[in-house]
Amino acid sequence: MDQMVSVTWDDIAQVNEEFLADRASLIAKNAVTAQGVRAVARVPEAVALNTGTFDIEVKQGERTDQKRSGRCWMFAALNTFRIRTMRKFNLANYEFSQAYPLYWDKLEKANWFLENVIDTLDEPLDGRLMAFLLADPVGDGGQWDMFAALVKKYGVVPKEAMPETSCSSNTGDLDAYLTRYLRSCARQMRAAHGDGASIDELRDQKKQMMGNVQTLLNICLGQPPATFDVRLRDKDDKLVLSGTYTPQEFFDEAVGVNIDDYVSLISAPTADKPYQRTYTVARLGNVIEAGGVKYLNLEPKDLKAAAIAQLKDDYPVWFGCDVDQSFVSADGMMDLDALDVDGLFGFDIMAGFDKAARLDYGESMMTHAMVLEGVNFDAAGNSTLWKVENSWGKDRAKDGFDSLTDAWFDEYIYQVVVDKKYLTAEQREAFETLEPIVLDPWDPMGALA
Repeated sequence: MDQMVSVTWDDIAQVNEEFLADRASLIAKNAVTAQGVRAVARVPEAVALNTGTFDIEVKQGERTDQKRSGRCWMFAALNTFRIRTMRKFNLANYEFSQAYPLYWDKLEKANWFLENVIDTLDEPLDGRLMAFLLADPVGDGGQWDMFAALVKKYGVVPKEAMPETSCSSNTGDLDAYLTRYLRSCARQMRAAHGDGASIDELRDQKKQMMGNVQTLLNICLGQPPATFDVRLRDKDDKLVLSGTYTPQEFFDEAVGVNIDDYVSLISAPTADKPYQRTYTVARLGNVIEAGGVKYLNLEPKDLKAAAIAQLKDDYPVWFGCDVDQSFVSADGMMDLDALDVDGLFGFDIMAGFDKAARLDYGESMMTHAMVLEGVNFDAAGNSTLWKVENSWGKDRAKDGFDSLTDAWFDEYIYQVVVDKKYLTAEQREAFETLEPIVLDPWDPMGALA
């Protein structure tokens, strides 16, 4: 500490003197203090590139709204399912229950967490692994493979079969109290282990704890239906589906897709992740028997090629990205040139980081999942602009739709999910045959949307 240098009053005075003498800085101060950074840095010419017309476009239903919850990955996944239901039954609109997978995800994440607690009983409490496990054991976020695991085990239900509750639309209290309880469970189990309890005794203790978790979820979200009645009328008011279904039967009837055909492609150019290799993340998952996650790491151009192939077959594409980067939300535009932050402040803030460095230094990771539903091309056939279905309601941007530029795709899209038939033969072989490299739990590719 003796070698560190303090900020001096002379340094402060010099910077302030230069600031007061600079006309651009004074104008920027007046504007930003009144309107905020993004409103002032907004570049209208870039935002104007946002269009409502696309060369390839998948159209389906009305916008959905995750409200004050982190369920984007569930909303996006269900929004890729519903087009099949709408086409099969000639529906004008359709929406699956998003509260239903939320319930099961919380239950499974609680079990996943407590099993990890049992598996790490001898880890130091102040070590990095325990700090990671305790940080956010049942947060709202997730990844595609975790959603697929829920659907395979629990199926899906119509929105009316398990409607939204106050706690599903605003998950803050649910998450806070459940997290507090699970941390208390971890303390009790580690204390019991210190007192000599056996693994069987700890698992008996865990069973009671899981009963309490389920009770909490029942109170906050209601009990998920074991069976439910369905009545669907098509665009012409014709009754096209009726009967009583289990959630698993309803998935087979209403969606009818082999979810195992869909694979996760990531694009992470860091030195520790060679392309054309598969990866998994230690201790990342929810449903124990489903295992964890699995990715194939490819260049952005390969993610685009697979996504375009699926869009050409008129099916949307689930994707995960760092949504807040260079994003003008009110206009629905994700573009590297949409915000001139460096010009506003007069020095490099956005510049100086490439994609790999942003991942390595904690500046970027996957934060949000949405759906690609369209793409535009230039005269040479290169993709230029992508249509995005978000889950933030219809009263923003263009009826709830956003756009992202091809350059933004390169920098901030980290994951797309496509049917494996859209992979090249080499890519498919790599995904299916290579043993995944195990990444640390805190690796940025383990971030949850």
